Amino acid sequence: MPNLDVTVNPEAKHPQTVLDSQQNLSSSVVPASTDSFVWRHIGPSAAEIEQMLNLLGCSNFDALIDQAVPAAIRLNRPLQLPSAQSEEAALAQIKEIASKNQVFRSFMGMGYHDCITPPVIQRNILENPGWYTAYTPYQAEIAQGRLEALLNFQTMIIDLTGLEIANASLLDEGTAAAEAMTMSYGLCKTKANAFFVSSACHPQTIEVVQTRAQPLGIEVIVGNHQTFKFEQPMFGALLQYPATDGTIYDYREFIEKAHEAGALVTVAADPLSLTLLTPPGEFGADIAVGSTQRFGVPLGYGGPHAAYFATREAYKRQVPGRIVGVSKDAQGKPALRLALQTREQHIRRDKATSNICTAQVLLAVMASMYAVYHGCEGIKRIAQKVHGLTATLAAGLKRLGYRLGSELFFDTLRVELGIHKLEEILTASQVRGINLRIFDTTAVGITLNETTTIADLLDLWKIFAGVGVQGLAELPFGVEDVAKGVNVAFAEPFARKSSYLTNPVFNRYHSETELLRYLHRLQAKDLSLTTSMIPLGSCTMKLNATAEMIPVTWSEFGKIHPFAPLSQTAGYQVLFQQLEEWLAEITGFAGISLQPNAGSQGEYAGLQVIRQYHQQRGEGHRNICLIPESAHGTNPASAVMCGMKVVAVKCDNQGNVDLDDLKRQAEKYSKELAALMVTYPSTHGVFEESIRDICEMVHVHGGQVYMDGANMNAQVGLCRPGDIGADVCHLNLHKTFCIPHGGGGPGMGPIGVMAHLLPFLPGHSVVEIGGKQRIGAISAAPWGSASILPISWMYVAMMGAEGLTAATKVAILNANYIARRLEAYYPVLYKGKSGLVAHECILDLRQLKKSAGIEVDDIAKRLMDYGFHAPTVSWPVAGTMMVEPTESESKEELDRFCEAMIAIRKEIEEIETGKVDDQDNVLKNAPHTAEFLMSSEWIHPYSREQAAYPAPWTREHKFWPTVGRIDNAFGDRNLVCSCVGMEAYTQG
Repeated sequence: MPNLDVTVNPEAKHPQTVLDSQQNLSSSVVPASTDSFVWRHIGPSAAEIEQMLNLLGCSNFDALIDQAVPAAIRLNRPLQLPSAQSEEAALAQIKEIASKNQVFRSFMGMGYHDCITPPVIQRNILENPGWYTAYTPYQAEIAQGRLEALLNFQTMIIDLTGLEIANASLLDEGTAAAEAMTMSYGLCKTKANAFFVSSACHPQTIEVVQTRAQPLGIEVIVGNHQTFKFEQPMFGALLQYPATDGTIYDYREFIEKAHEAGALVTVAADPLSLTLLTPPGEFGADIAVGSTQRFGVPLGYGGPHAAYFATREAYKRQVPGRIVGVSKDAQGKPALRLALQTREQHIRRDKATSNICTAQVLLAVMASMYAVYHGCEGIKRIAQKVHGLTATLAAGLKRLGYRLGSELFFDTLRVELGIHKLEEILTASQVRGINLRIFDTTAVGITLNETTTIADLLDLWKIFAGVGVQGLAELPFGVEDVAKGVNVAFAEPFARKSSYLTNPVFNRYHSETELLRYLHRLQAKDLSLTTSMIPLGSCTMKLNATAEMIPVTWSEFGKIHPFAPLSQTAGYQVLFQQLEEWLAEITGFAGISLQPNAGSQGEYAGLQVIRQYHQQRGEGHRNICLIPESAHGTNPASAVMCGMKVVAVKCDNQGNVDLDDLKRQAEKYSKELAALMVTYPSTHGVFEESIRDICEMVHVHGGQVYMDGANMNAQVGLCRPGDIGADVCHLNLHKTFCIPHGGGGPGMGPIGVMAHLLPFLPGHSVVEIGGKQRIGAISAAPWGSASILPISWMYVAMMGAEGLTAATKVAILNANYIARRLEAYYPVLYKGKSGLVAHECILDLRQLKKSAGIEVDDIAKRLMDYGFHAPTVSWPVAGTMMVEPTESESKEELDRFCEAMIAIRKEIEEIETGKVDDQDNVLKNAPHTAEFLMSSEWIHPYSREQAAYPAPWTREHKFWPTVGRIDNAFGDRNLVCSCVGMEAYTQG
């Protein structure tokens, strides 16, 4: 690219130049036509960029970046990435990559099933930005749609499992089982440290549990539950229902013995089977976990899928993840919010037993709406069809002379091959485009699903009969003949007798018309990026471009089983390789693992890698993890999960790591130092000048540096964690690399590592991946939530090196523009050495409590009246707001937000001067619903107009919160986390 001076045409509607490159720290331009994706992604125009730079007193971008980003850490060369592609070209290339995948009919089971996503759900949820661009429902008043859908999910799980309380989803079945283990461990009142796992569980679940147990000193005993005796103290046990080979066991006697021994029992159960089988809660289980993937969520080569977690109400305060509960708003109307907020494990920091701070909201919404669409009878019919076809298949196989592993099954058969050769069976299945599960050389597994047809049964019989391969020319029987004697009813004690999905929400919306309207009513209750910017600090709510989202629903990516032979997934392997190479170049690391399927999982995986590194060097005693006081709450929780002891490091009055305190702690624990966890730019939103010294100090004392990649959006193209001194870093692909937040999930948190840590990257027991001295699987699927990785691939492909660097610069510009515009009204708490911030800024609102009695929550709720989602509230400093505008917001939108904040400051000033009552005012009563404003009696000292239309744009487009301010304390005192008794609400 030619190096030229930047020239900005104020009259231009589109930039004719891309921002200055890093090539030799001089300004340069890159041609960018109106068709360039870079300028579809970046919000401000060239003229707006110039205006913002002028406000900051910077002549060009070089001046801004030189002041904001320390010279010592700068990457003084362009990223070595392919040139930016147009949307059309990138889609064509990824289509070519996708075509290398072979979509076989996978009857492999193991907790993963092909299914049918109702088109009305695919188009109106999965492909709908109104659903997938929303954030975690922390501001509940403007998230009532998602919260209702999640309440439906919880109700569905409570009904199906027969337990009393369920959360709003977890990451996958394997990690849900691991969470159940650690919860049981935390509840144990004895010194027992052993956990039994039935060998009949899915192999990937067993491995994830073993990985989680190891650093905690938990002994995992894998064995036959039928012969196991509780001869040593046990705190818990894990069973599979139906078992991984399809067998349905009666677990009552085992559970009784476990309870007598003081152990809690977790049952990993297939939710579809529970429509026909006795639910776990009715035969004594304490916890039930599993995956709702087969409820309308594509296979996606392993994810994302919504796991579930249900338990008894007595354990509600120990449940990992989130629970949606029913409360009331200021007018007494039923309202939903995240219940028991202080129960969220990561808030407990080093006292946590889990680091989960997210869910799989978008996928849980899909699964819940699958149940809403089909209802009790519809879901039951699907289960009966699957079971009926499986029973018919079994009868035919027996006629062909095969013996089955069990006569009690739901959808899975273990077929004993006897004298038949495995190679011949597999060859015949490959010819017909079918994948079977291989148990060993003597047996294979077949798991049927919702998509299975009679034609599939005929193909399967032909495989096992040798038709068309050798021997028979045709089957010796017909389907009708086989089906005549098949009995599909379950007998005692397995047959389900209790009712489920009886709530009206599961019995009202069975036509597409009704479901469509219901989905749109819920969507209208939620503020997403389709409405306005969501300026949440540390969350990076940037554009999730349509072109990036399109490949997600292609069958070449969506209909592949996570354990399909690698020969069928060549396209995925190309995508993984390219994305790993790009991310390695962007971060400066030697290698990447894509397995972690959330940011919290990335933290956990990174620390596990560090732990393994120390152990392999004979320094397993290193267990001290230094963590700055300003760190994310997940940081100390992750360290504890990895068997480390947390030691806090102080911060100075500028929010930086206190170097003197760090030195003292590093020297004090020199022999035991395992790691430092540090966020960069800092959690306080500034580039710390001393970051290289910090890393070096840790290395001198034998520790490793773990960098939290939450703020990577301020680094891409400007500096790299690997160059700064980090040994491992996780990346939030759902932040920096454009995977949408999905209302609180999915996410992806891959880790990058330096060369010396490559041997320890996560492996997997089913698919051979990872280094020679790898840690065990930390997610159920080898590549985590693989089907959303095309989003990040598309983003990098369409932006290219210059575009990614430009995005970072504009993110920094936008944050500093907001900080500068608002600093006269709200002090900016932390700034860098030059007086600038990084990609986010913290507004200090604490003085307003003293001057006007206004809390940070009052401002957050008042912003809803202006049509905005509040920035991050009271974190990392109580009484503040952390604002991150991202690069995708235009100056017009930034100004609109600033004008809202300035107007609110003027409203506060009226309270300070006594002009307005300090209790009955627009802030204390916010947000204002249409219902509240239309009440016949108006007794407030301000006008309805002032409440409803505080800014000009609200008259053009008004987002109305559907409930007033929610009473969280009431909801926690009166916990309701299902639809029971919500008839009036579900009609809303």
